[in-house]
Amino acid sequence: MYHKVFRSSAPPGTDAEQSPRLTLRLARAHLWRSLLTLVGYAVFGLLVLKLVPGLEQAFTGIERVSWQWVIAALGLEIASEMGYVMSWKAIVDPEDRLALRGGPRMGMRLAWAQLGGGTLIPAGSFGSLGIGGWILHRLGMPGERIAERLLSLSFLNTATDALALLVFGLALAMGALSGENDPVLTLLPAALAAAALVVVLLLARRAAAHAAKERASHPRRAASVSAVTTAIQDTDEFIFHGVRLRGLLGAVAYLGFDVAVLWTAFPAVHADHAPGLGPVMMAYIIGALGGSIPFLPAGVGAIVGMTGMLILYGAHRDDAVAAVVVYQAVALLVPLAGGLLAFLLVRRYLSRTGEQVA
Repeated sequence: MYHKVFRSSAPPGTDAEQSPRLTLRLARAHLWRSLLTLVGYAVFGLLVLKLVPGLEQAFTGIERVSWQWVIAALGLEIASEMGYVMSWKAIVDPEDRLALRGGPRMGMRLAWAQLGGGTLIPAGSFGSLGIGGWILHRLGMPGERIAERLLSLSFLNTATDALALLVFGLALAMGALSGENDPVLTLLPAALAAAALVVVLLLARRAAAHAAKERASHPRRAASVSAVTTAIQDTDEFIFHGVRLRGLLGAVAYLGFDVAVLWTAFPAVHADHAPGLGPVMMAYIIGALGGSIPFLPAGVGAIVGMTGMLILYGAHRDDAVAAVVVYQAVALLVPLAGGLLAFLLVRRYLSRTGEQVA
């Protein structure tokens, strides 16, 4: 519990006592730059599709995109992001302490800010942790608590992906879902996901015991290891023991609705042979790993990864390229727009209340 989340012991005028308004202004500027970058990527992508030989059909699919399906995809993406917000509030701010600082919707707005701030940062979701942690630190939450809770949130989303990979891989391999049933594309990813979950849980337990022994001699290193192991143990509690069920439900919605956006993108570009839900889920999770490549904007890595995996799972090349481009446009636009709106609302709230921080 963090009973001093919104009060710092630092002297007035220090970095820890910066005004939340300054924090929001700087972060909003970052979001605007990200939005401009998104427009640049969109123009660049369309030029590539138009000029690279063999991709004319993919460009035609984007030109003829069905706006009814795009509107449906936007609705699904908003539902996905609201799932993330639900998880964020249940794990990062379960006591609703943020309401004490900025009103009852402050937690929701900061969750949207984290979504928007990490959209185009290299290293994918890990970049968003830095943005979220920075904002929470500015609002006075202790650093150790920030690390534990944001890592718990990240690990929960990662574990949800791994479990989905396990379930859908087995379902495809057994023929319960239509689509590719090659063991290399079904059983192998499922086995790797299961093995990763077991190994991480076992290592976390051993690392926790080791950190406890080193706390006296190497306090900083022990604290870092302890934050990671606590987050992993929390994830175990969330998934397998029903603790903070809202967090798990939010993570499932975050993944499920986002995959539905990619699935919806195929009829949006008039694909002749749209893949089933199972292959799309597998291609989405495996391909999205490209968004975690350091020094590469998350959207670019994910586009390449998802397109390649969709082709491996049976989608036509031009359909896969067009669908992933449409998906990425929706998946980038919604959190960026939501993040900017969140900052504007928080700023208006602070202006209305006249709240000042030394």
